[in-house]
Amino acid sequence: MEISRQTPKGITERNRLLLGSIYRNLSGPFSVHEASEVLSLGTSRTRRLLAYLAERGWLVRVHHGLYAQTSIEAAEPSEWRHDPWIVAAKILGPTYYFGGWSACEHWDLTEQVFRTSVVFTTRRVRSTDTEIHGFPIRIRRTALDKMFGLRSVWREQSKLNLSDPARTVIDILDSPELGGGIRHVADVVSTYFDGDHRNDALLANYLQQIGNRSIHKRLGYLIEALDVCAPELRRACVEDMSAGVSLLDPSLPNRGSVDRRWNLRVNAKGLSTNTDR
Repeated sequence: MEISRQTPKGITERNRLLLGSIYRNLSGPFSVHEASEVLSLGTSRTRRLLAYLAERGWLVRVHHGLYAQTSIEAAEPSEWRHDPWIVAAKILGPTYYFGGWSACEHWDLTEQVFRTSVVFTTRRVRSTDTEIHGFPIRIRRTALDKMFGLRSVWREQSKLNLSDPARTVIDILDSPELGGGIRHVADVVSTYFDGDHRNDALLANYLQQIGNRSIHKRLGYLIEALDVCAPELRRACVEDMSAGVSLLDPSLPNRGSVDRRWNLRVNAKGLSTNTDR
């Protein structure tokens, strides 16, 4: 049986030449301004042209004022979806990085698959949970001085920013909800200490830079709960942990017993150390 396929509608020779220039000179999502420079056209004329080409299936609109080339393999050009990481990076950059459970997946610190991508950015955003090009994105705003511990990774032809394994662990201890909850965070931390990514000195360095001493409590608690042999790191957690009682998982209700060694309210089941409370 022959499968029907919708093809882009015809365009003039002039517009075909302009489209060819876009395909040759722009890769990944591109803005109206970038296309305007490539085509040597005014912004208003370029905006109308891109909208026209998208309407006829030669381009796809991935965000307000942002377009991308369609795939020749797409059965329905208007439904072609670009890599959401590349689109998000274009919208939220240049000071951004992918982290949380998204980085956990990349570094094989978890086998769990999350549909939503986590991205940190210094930009102000209207909503922390949104969709970009049809894909759910969770956005966390961060300060410029927190943009450390990052690696460059390639997706298609785009170089993107991603938290390195140690920074990923720090971030999900800072906000366990971005690691899938404290029980999943504990699994990730266990995998980190058992794997090739482990770097105690780097982890201790990031602890000092991040500035949230509640992380010291959570890390120290998990080191004991998971029976991890890391005496120097544990000592650093003890020396620099904050005063007062913190929640093991701030996203969960404020209830449960208090671990006095770490000044932590253990508000999640299935996590306990062998130390006296």
